Amino acid sequence: MADPPSRHMVLLGTGTSVGVPMIGCHCEVCDSDDPKNHRGRCGVAVEAPEGTFLIDTPPELRLQLVRERIDLVHAAVFTHNHADHIFGLDDLRIFGQYLDDSIPLYCEEPVENQIRRAYHYAFADPPANNHRGATPRLHFERISTEPFSLLGTTVTPIRLHHGRLPILGFRVNDVAYCTDVSEIPDESWDALQGLDVLVIDALRDRPHPTHFSVQQSLAVVEKLRPRRAYFTHISHHLDHTTTSAELPDNVELAWDGLRIPLGTST
Repeated sequence: MADPPSRHMVLLGTGTSVGVPMIGCHCEVCDSDDPKNHRGRCGVAVEAPEGTFLIDTPPELRLQLVRERIDLVHAAVFTHNHADHIFGLDDLRIFGQYLDDSIPLYCEEPVENQIRRAYHYAFADPPANNHRGATPRLHFERISTEPFSLLGTTVTPIRLHHGRLPILGFRVNDVAYCTDVSEIPDESWDALQGLDVLVIDALRDRPHPTHFSVQQSLAVVEKLRPRRAYFTHISHHLDHTTTSAELPDNVELAWDGLRIPLGTST
């Protein structure tokens, strides 16, 4: 019997909310020729047994999916409702046409409310524009911190804090994705045990009120001891090569297009 095809978590973007290069900045990182210093807004594609789903829909989503040759998306899951995580949502419109079906959006109530306001035309009744393909076909699936099944795999939401905002990270098999985090509440540590790979927010060296710094994320890595860790949601204050050289051997700054194996369990 042939081995099942390998599946991955693909990091579509690894940059902070303004991206890198940042508009109007000509620092060494923003002007760098190193492609690993070119960071789109954060998002992830997860290759599940029965299709592909996204974690967040960043503003560069179309470009990111074309770059990674991801031709079909079946669903999206959301960490929180900030602009850099939802403002690529209209790019799902093409997938509703390909599938001739509505795309499910898995999120908490505050995210749904913000999406409905920002994309009111997609939920108008009657439709704001009735020609085929004019608006995305979307519907909501409410989630909490309970695990749920999606496209043949189990997704475990993990409660995190982004400043004072409660948000979600997600675990798929033994890979956890925790962006935009400044605190991991006590009740969430158990869900992060036994990881093969941890992808976690590390904005810059200096502390920030709503994001982990490099040192804070290193403390999380030391506590959880995953086999490997990648830092994401990276600002222009961190050069890829210089910063990664200063990190432990099993820790590295992530980069756009990084593919993380998910294993074969569901």
